[in-house]
Amino acid sequence: MIDKRIIGTWKLIGTKGVDDDGKAMAPPYGPDPNGVVCFQADGRMYCVLCDGRAELPDGEPRQFMSYAGNYSFDGTSLSTRVDASSDAGRIGGDQVRSVRFENGGMTLAPPRRLYAGVMQRQALFWERID
Repeated sequence: MIDKRIIGTWKLIGTKGVDDDGKAMAPPYGPDPNGVVCFQADGRMYCVLCDGRAELPDGEPRQFMSYAGNYSFDGTSLSTRVDASSDAGRIGGDQVRSVRFENGGMTLAPPRRLYAGVMQRQALFWERID
């Protein structure tokens, strides 16, 4: 049974990344991240994330990611078996996130990983829109 707190549509309102020493890194998806994630009651989800700036500095690529799949959520851990993605390397794999609900929002945090050439921990902050 899926914990019902996650069901609904959520808007990305912020991100952060820190290295192993706790030093702040450039925020994932830039200083103005844009995204939506939807968790359906039947166990299906989709997520779209991007750098939301209208214009980027010269030579900086726009960060973009989308994926979908069936998910399970036990109240603290979210696991999605990816069956569609803008990154073909994610298809067939599991996207695992820790989940916290606080201050009326939701925080999703992937495991520590290499991002922008540095091992770091990230957090994505979401606000329910339905």
